[in-house]
Amino acid sequence: MVANSVDVAEVKPVTGTFSRAADRWIYVFMAGLFVVTALVGFIPNSLGLLEAVEVGQRPPLPPILHTHAILMGSWLLLLLVQTTLMATGRRGQHKKLGLIAIVLVPMLVSAMFGVVYSMWSWIGSIPAGVMELDALSGIKVIMSNILLVQIRVAVLFPGLIAWAVLVRQKDPEAHKRLMILAALLPLPAAVDRMAWLPATIPDSPASIHLYALLMLLPVLIYDVVRRGRIHRAYVIGIALNLPFVIATHVLWSSPWWLAVAPTLVGIQGW
Repeated sequence: MVANSVDVAEVKPVTGTFSRAADRWIYVFMAGLFVVTALVGFIPNSLGLLEAVEVGQRPPLPPILHTHAILMGSWLLLLLVQTTLMATGRRGQHKKLGLIAIVLVPMLVSAMFGVVYSMWSWIGSIPAGVMELDALSGIKVIMSNILLVQIRVAVLFPGLIAWAVLVRQKDPEAHKRLMILAALLPLPAAVDRMAWLPATIPDSPASIHLYALLMLLPVLIYDVVRRGRIHRAYVIGIALNLPFVIATHVLWSSPWWLAVAPTLVGIQGW
């Protein structure tokens, strides 16, 4: 998945122990950060959901949610293993293990669509009177708004990975950065579940994008320090995100979007 070769034409000469460590381990650090973010965000939330099911406060979770959790966890762990293999010089094993992504990515993207449709169907099937009208309406607004973020992930996640795979041989520097950008895309779902963090949701999606940028900062700073500039892969990747970010802010909670969103996932009668 993530190559860790060093382009001597781009990277400044190594002048100290810290520089050598950064060149070798920066992408392992990023993969580890992503894994920790997912665990901190999802484990308490998942335990709470399972407890609510156990005491009868909500119906059993759809199987697709468990499938998605397993696939996303596998993807992040694969990223961590792959970056570690390259950091420790085991390029051959890295290439062999990378073949798993060919199967895992389509499965993960399919599961993303499945989760979205399943959750919308579940909310839409709640009988009248089971939940207070104001609470149900609030959930529908939140789901409509979050769909804007999910659309961005559905488009850019497989797109960035496909690009990374295509350039893995001729441009490993772009390859590893594109994989980091792709892995970052779904992580706002974990960050949003950290209720102890300051957030602008549900009023605004600003915190979603700010926390994503904050998590990307280590590799951006690394590029500036070691290369003198941010790599074009990050520049293009951020540029690709911008139209989705702008659309999210413009459409967030707008009456038009709240009416259109359910129809996009095939839900009628909201």
